[in-house]
Amino acid sequence: MKWSDEWQMKFNVQKCKVMHIGKNNMEYKYTMNGMELKSTKTEKDLGVVMSSDLKSTDHCLLAYNKASRMLGMLGRTMKSRNPEILLNVYKYIVRPHLEYCTPAWSPHYRKDKDLLERVQHRFTRMFSHLRHLEYEERLNILGLWSLEERRNRADLLEIYKMASGKSGNSLHDLFTVDKNGKTRGHSLKLIKKYNKGNTRHHFFTERVVSK
Repeated sequence: MKWSDEWQMKFNVQKCKVMHIGKNNMEYKYTMNGMELKSTKTEKDLGVVMSSDLKSTDHCLLAYNKASRMLGMLGRTMKSRNPEILLNVYKYIVRPHLEYCTPAWSPHYRKDKDLLERVQHRFTRMFSHLRHLEYEERLNILGLWSLEERRNRADLLEIYKMASGKSGNSLHDLFTVDKNGKTRGHSLKLIKKYNKGNTRHHFFTERVVSK
């Protein structure tokens, strides 16, 4: 606690927790100011739910519940079924809950992807003249992308910002650029690293190289 004393930044020990990550973690006990810190499996940080298994299932459930409530409110309070009006409201008060900070938690399990997509599926069925159509057809008519397509787009936009110096994160801090001189097209070809674990394979720094 020397650092906090020197910088006059006192920690509320009762709000501090420990998250043990990794299958082989020894899960040691930690103390602060003589008090043992509680252990937790999930914790929200900057609006994103982090779990000890590094999977996004818990955050997907949170995002789904928030977006589903907002969509329910939209359906109850908006009498108009004008597509232009409803699309704007949906994009401003519902979809942001499903897309906040997706590069950090983009799901890779089909059940999680389907759970999030269910919200947009319900929204497109709010238009009675479209209910008989398949989901993809409804999206095309309304000018929408699937949420999975938008998450892929968000990943690519984030890495573009890094490469062009428009992000607070440096491309070279997170990625390894291929410098063997045999690349074609441009000089920012990224090297995909070998990963033993399945979880890391789906991290932003790994999955985006394959896109």
